[in-house]
Amino acid sequence: MPAKPGAADRANPSAGETVLPLPVITKLETVARSALFGIEAMHLRFSNGVERVYERLRGGGREAVIVAAIDEHDRLVLIREYMAGFHDFELSLPKGRVDPGESLEQAANRELKEEAGFGARDLCTLRRISLAPAHMGFTIHVVLARDLYPERLPADEPEPFEVVTWPVAEIDALVMSPEFTESRAIAALKLVEVFLKGQ
Repeated sequence: MPAKPGAADRANPSAGETVLPLPVITKLETVARSALFGIEAMHLRFSNGVERVYERLRGGGREAVIVAAIDEHDRLVLIREYMAGFHDFELSLPKGRVDPGESLEQAANRELKEEAGFGARDLCTLRRISLAPAHMGFTIHVVLARDLYPERLPADEPEPFEVVTWPVAEIDALVMSPEFTESRAIAALKLVEVFLKGQ
């Protein structure tokens, strides 16, 4: 399992860097819960003795994947998805939770089939990223999918996604588009760029 974001930095500090110990959790309580989210109050004592109460969205028990799929014409496979947080449609990448018994690559392939109508013969997990780690315990794994073929699986979405392709050579224009604002998707594309340049 990859290290949690920041853990490697604490374990291997730069020369001369002072590494503060993690605050002590003196009490942990659930203050609200819904079908999808749980909010925890963390009572913390820092190394200097100062005490604070932080609230966080507790991470779920299941891993998640976000899929950057590239077709034979070097085009990204995007979906136009309803975003309830803003009550609007936006371009994004296929994504979803890992089902019990699935590997990250198997989950990515299933989500790609369900949401975009493609499978992939070549899948590579690039790394795990977090979203607003100061307030949320959620992470997602970026998976690069290549050597695509058409295959669709039934999805649990209320209506099918519109599938849009975008040239890999024009990623900069995509990440600057007002239709493409999800930070996880933007970060995933940057990781894909770095990976592809290293090949």
